[in-house]
Amino acid sequence: MSNQPTSSRTALLLAFAAVYLIWGSTYLGIRFAIESMPPLLMAGSRYTLAGAVLYGVMRLRGEPAPTWRGWGVALLIGICLLAFGNGGVTLGEQYIPSGLAALLVATVPMFLALLGWWSGVAQRPTPAVALGLLCGLLGVYLLARTPSTSHVALPGHESIGILLVLTAGLVWAVGSLYSKRRQPSPSPFLSGGMQMLCGGVVMLIVGVLRGEATGFALAQVTAKSWGAYAYLVTFGSIVAFTAYIWLLRVVEPALAGTYAFVNPVVAVLLGWAFAGESLNGGMLGGAVLIVLAVALVILGGKQQPADPSKT
Repeated sequence: MSNQPTSSRTALLLAFAAVYLIWGSTYLGIRFAIESMPPLLMAGSRYTLAGAVLYGVMRLRGEPAPTWRGWGVALLIGICLLAFGNGGVTLGEQYIPSGLAALLVATVPMFLALLGWWSGVAQRPTPAVALGLLCGLLGVYLLARTPSTSHVALPGHESIGILLVLTAGLVWAVGSLYSKRRQPSPSPFLSGGMQMLCGGVVMLIVGVLRGEATGFALAQVTAKSWGAYAYLVTFGSIVAFTAYIWLLRVVEPALAGTYAFVNPVVAVLLGWAFAGESLNGGMLGGAVLIVLAVALVILGGKQQPADPSKT
């Protein structure tokens, strides 16, 4: 009996460490990978490969085959979390630095709080949560008004990148809340593999339709991009994404979304240290407001008493 709480706490700590630290580093990994790879083909093949590996391993370990209904749920969640969520961030990083992308993704817990209330998954935001939402909007505005001097693939279109990443965060929140209620499979690991397969294939199809395969050859991919790609497949997808899917099952969605506390700090510091991305007053001011907003949203939400009718 005494071992169970310790085991559960250890699992929770490892899962949160994965989404906090590994996902914080994947923004820079995406930046390096798309330097010589088409963005959606990179992201789509990354998740298709990771999903196939995870799904295959779980089936070999005896997990029962999912139903067609389960595949339908996995397709919907995969489109929200991966095709729109990760795909939008990947496209956005062509226009904005990886650190700025991570800061914008820090709005996800705010989307989770609002959408959770509107959908009945969570209670009405408290005054602290409302203040957090206002701080977050101000922070995003400040980031959007701050010109960046960092090198990006397609400079001069920061507003496009910001819009893509914010849309990705919104649809990611929708998918997260939906996955709290609907699950492709009883196993979170098989579910993760199914969602990665579905989302990855959708991104590959969209990438081909965008013409990303035209003129692309594997020979042009640099060693740095291959290394980043391998890291994204193994740690970013198989380890961290599966940890997030599991967390959505065992904790409140907004709590699972607190990875946005740490991701921006990790991403900005790594981008500054290894990619020459700038740190300026506007970005730091926006970062402070967004982190403060996320803290108010999460901590303000935790003060609400649980509603037994919603459990």
